[in-house]
Amino acid sequence: MNSLKSLLSLLLLCTILFSACKSSQTASSGSLPSSNGGGARNDPGMSKTAKGGLIGAGAGAAAGAVLGRVIGGKNGTAIGAITGAAVGGATGAVIGRKMDKQAEELQRDMKNARVERVGEGIKITFDSGILFDTNKSDLRAASQTEIQNMATVLKKYPDTNVLVEGHTDNSGSDAINQPLSERRAQAVANYTIQQGVDAARITTKGYGSSQPVADNTTMEGKQANRRVEIAIFANEKMKKAAENGTL
Repeated sequence: MNSLKSLLSLLLLCTILFSACKSSQTASSGSLPSSNGGGARNDPGMSKTAKGGLIGAGAGAAAGAVLGRVIGGKNGTAIGAITGAAVGGATGAVIGRKMDKQAEELQRDMKNARVERVGEGIKITFDSGILFDTNKSDLRAASQTEIQNMATVLKKYPDTNVLVEGHTDNSGSDAINQPLSERRAQAVANYTIQQGVDAARITTKGYGSSQPVADNTTMEGKQANRRVEIAIFANEKMKKAAENGTL
């Protein structure tokens, strides 16, 4: 198992390095692949270097999300996304110090969530029982304060991306669990945006019961698996500032 993890870690590193090389080549050539969704990649006001950086970072984050499930084991996809977006080296160390301060504020203000510093990012875990009633995706009124506090800190540190993930236990069918996890992730994202956090920073993903962190044969395990995880990691503006020494 250790050898498999080492192999996958090496593959992740190679993927990120390859993505960085491709982004550099793209920036130099000035040409970009078309995007059906439009947005930043086709923005004529964005520099070639910035466009290339977005492509490289996106590919690295995607690779990290996929491989992070295997490398991180029970740590799941949020850690994978943070790993995939990491830059490492001195720049990563600067970003890490910035994340330390943000994590301290989140830990201080969020009493009913687990806040963890992971690599160059932050992982927040909500037990879904705090946020939602059973089989529901409407936020409980009592849970809204937690998200308000999170949003207040996010607004103080605007140069981060935020991934919101919904997870369920394995009770019921995938036909029920998958859309429920998606709706719950979206509900947290929507309320965060309502508090003034830029919607462009936030993406959502539902995994249904496919990413358990505990044993689904016990009540305690099922409760742990019913959760919302949030990954916070540096965007391209923060990475550039860290690299330039202006963060």
